[in-house]
Amino acid sequence: MDLHVWLAYFAAAWAIALSPGSGAVLSMTHGLAYGVRGASATILGLQLGVATILLIAGIGVGAVLIASATAFTVVKVVGACYLIWLGWRQWRSPVEGGAAPGTLASTAASGKGLPSVRERVLLGYFTNVTNPKGIVFVVAVLPQFIDPARALWPQLLILLCTTLFTDVIVMHGYAFLASRAQRWLATAQARRAQNRVLGGVLIAMGAGLFMVKRTAG
Repeated sequence: MDLHVWLAYFAAAWAIALSPGSGAVLSMTHGLAYGVRGASATILGLQLGVATILLIAGIGVGAVLIASATAFTVVKVVGACYLIWLGWRQWRSPVEGGAAPGTLASTAASGKGLPSVRERVLLGYFTNVTNPKGIVFVVAVLPQFIDPARALWPQLLILLCTTLFTDVIVMHGYAFLASRAQRWLATAQARRAQNRVLGGVLIAMGAGLFMVKRTAG
């Protein structure tokens, strides 16, 4: 891969990572609830989802989802319902006195553990891998940076590593910024508002997925 092509993709990868999406919302939600360390497992799952989508797009299967109305609709509906369910659960999350529920402080005080690493990884994974917007975007963008005259897999590996590098930094940045807000969310009223805002955003994003259209007939 030529250097100027990689630099162009590197810039695109930052733009993609920084753009608002379900991964950013989930990173901020878990950064706020569990701190940066607790959100790292979720972010790992997000990266596994990104890697899956990129590899699928790279070998051409992603195009099938765009070409096939049935396949695309299944992915879209699953992803939309999943985000709406997450949002509804966040909206109805109980608010108690003391430290904010789910934070490291409240975990230590109550003796309750965080969701397991496996649960957080799977949550991150399915959040990204069932998002048809990500599939459509990657399928549309990726071919622009692949030279058909060269071996495919080395190019995919470079693009994958670049994507994961930028996304890990950005998602941890979102989690860090959210975790800093914990001190301003000490009251039950503030935490209830937080749950409603984050839950509402997830529900809106899920509803928005129903409006995504295929790019091919």
